[in-house]
Amino acid sequence: MKKILIAACFMTGVLSFAQQATAPLDPIKDKNLMTWYHQDFASGNIYGVNTQNAYKYLESKGLKPKSVIVGVLDSGVDVEHPGLIKNRWVNVNEIPGNGIDDDGNGYIDDIYGWNFIGGKNGDIDVDNMEVTRVVKKYQPIFEGANSVQNKANQAKMPADFDMYMKSKEIFTKKSIEAKQNYETYKRISDMVPSMIAMLNGQNLTPEVVGAIKPTTPEQAMAASVLGQVSRDPSVAGKSPAEVQKFLTAQMKEALDYYEPQALKQYNLDYDPRASVVGDHYDDYSEKKYGNNHYKGPDAQHGTHVAGIIAGTPQGSEVQYGVGYKTAKIMTVRAVPNGDERDKDVANAIRYAVDNGAKILNMSFGKPVSPGKEFVWDAFKYAESKGVLLVKAAGNENENIAEHVYFPTNFKNVTDAQPFISNMIVVGASTNDNEFLRADFSNYNKKMVNVFAPGDKIYSTVPDGKYEYLQGTSMASPVVAGAASVLLAYMPNLTPAQMIEALVKTSNKSSVNAMINSNTNNRFDLISEAGGVIDVRKAAEYAYTNFYKPSAHSVPSKVKPSAVKKKTVKR
Repeated sequence: MKKILIAACFMTGVLSFAQQATAPLDPIKDKNLMTWYHQDFASGNIYGVNTQNAYKYLESKGLKPKSVIVGVLDSGVDVEHPGLIKNRWVNVNEIPGNGIDDDGNGYIDDIYGWNFIGGKNGDIDVDNMEVTRVVKKYQPIFEGANSVQNKANQAKMPADFDMYMKSKEIFTKKSIEAKQNYETYKRISDMVPSMIAMLNGQNLTPEVVGAIKPTTPEQAMAASVLGQVSRDPSVAGKSPAEVQKFLTAQMKEALDYYEPQALKQYNLDYDPRASVVGDHYDDYSEKKYGNNHYKGPDAQHGTHVAGIIAGTPQGSEVQYGVGYKTAKIMTVRAVPNGDERDKDVANAIRYAVDNGAKILNMSFGKPVSPGKEFVWDAFKYAESKGVLLVKAAGNENENIAEHVYFPTNFKNVTDAQPFISNMIVVGASTNDNEFLRADFSNYNKKMVNVFAPGDKIYSTVPDGKYEYLQGTSMASPVVAGAASVLLAYMPNLTPAQMIEALVKTSNKSSVNAMINSNTNNRFDLISEAGGVIDVRKAAEYAYTNFYKPSAHSVPSKVKPSAVKKKTVKR
């Protein structure tokens, strides 16, 4: 879900990829912004999740936490990051580096987790979008050279044909957009030196740009871009060298985003799977493939997610995850730069469950799912093992009852209830009470359970660094971390009970939800909870309604009756 990196637009339609923040301080120096999502709404009037008060409440009850393993099903995690190393899950039954499957689980040297999108020949970085794979597979079947056979196939395979037509529509639109955007940004990137020359040594201001007299279409475009940039407070008034550095960085981020789309993700002839992973992709019974490369080629997304769940402060960094006292991160790499494959998702879920994870974070999704039945079977397996699934609602600014976002816990959008009881779906909120729904977040009163902070979220990224990112991908791990807090102190909680506690205690808001509809356009009407989670309130709700002291509070060699008599005598 790389699209979360896009933060704003130039008025000309040229996207800006900078993570702009409107805070009065430099975001890199603003400690309050770095930790805003932990704040208490009651005292700070910001819709944070009240992290520290949750810990204080649970500890005031004399409860002691028991670590909870949280599976991060994502692009990979930098397990050596200083902010994560204390809270990484370690498979103690495996001897590192001996090339032997010591614990007999079928995965060799899986010390910190597993990578389902790698193999003996390396690791997948960029992969297709799912619509690309569907079009490539079904185009010869439904729109081949034999029109009679095409119609017969369409009649024989109506569900597949519907999926193909939906995929074809998306593929056609998105592939054209990707190529156009790539060509546009490549053109602008090549123009940066001439843009800087047009400043003629002067600092960037609207007045300086206004004095430029373009003589060619290229110069007119360059002046237009400079005009937009000159209105950015972080760049206005800067020297030509500083402006060049800014534009170069912006264009690199834009090209890093659109080049893979244009050349690989929407390319029907691109397929890295066979040569890298080496599995039989359509064989869903195949489970023992991959490698233990936890980080992979690009672990920015997964490392950021992991830090939101279980990051710990280190050095001068104040960032910490919601479950920094409770969660241990298990890395399960299943999401490339592109769309995840259903086979990998199903296997990742089963691997995490079988190796002790009690909460799984899934910050990914797509509009079509050829293997959804296999993913749904994995959901049911997780449900049978008492494992909570936490799922991002998606970043398309859509009603997910109208635009389904897989994997989903509703087999049909018309169903009154989800087919499983162990999934919570999360939309993204902001630190702006008047614009509380993040403008990219998907929504729906029935199919989105809660909202959680997902805008301007500061967390760990590879190589010991930290960055602000945004997306429902960031909101989902906030909830996963919150669930780890509840479960660590109250191990008897079921997934359904954790979901109920988080839903029923969310801080509501009736502010305009800014959705593309005049119906139910209020924040409290676009999710089941109608608000943003509050871990402190959820902890009290769970403790009051569901908590049961564990058996280990009574010495195992003494009968309960004997304990009672001994207490009476004292």
